[in-house]
Amino acid sequence: MLWHLAAVIAAKTPPPSTVPDDQVTPGVWGFVITAAVGIAAVLLIIDMSRRIRRVNYRERVLADIAAEKAGSEDAGAAEAENAESENAGSAEKGDDARPRP
Repeated sequence: MLWHLAAVIAAKTPPPSTVPDDQVTPGVWGFVITAAVGIAAVLLIIDMSRRIRRVNYRERVLADIAAEKAGSEDAGAAEAENAESENAGSAEKGDDARPRP
């Protein structure tokens, strides 16, 4: 029975192609689709690099702003501490408690 099935399958195979393999090409549509995929890939790479550059720039600016805020807050806190210590020192000496500019 298995031999009979193998004979039926072998009989229904198509004959080999008569066209030589070196004359088979994808044609115009194959070129158009390949070119479109290549152009789309290049455009996507350009867009991705632009977006990554933009994100990096935003992170750098936000870090600069945060550092500037932290620096100004630290400077403000240090000035306040200096003014308090000067006021305490001048009060001990009997001077008036005005902060110095």
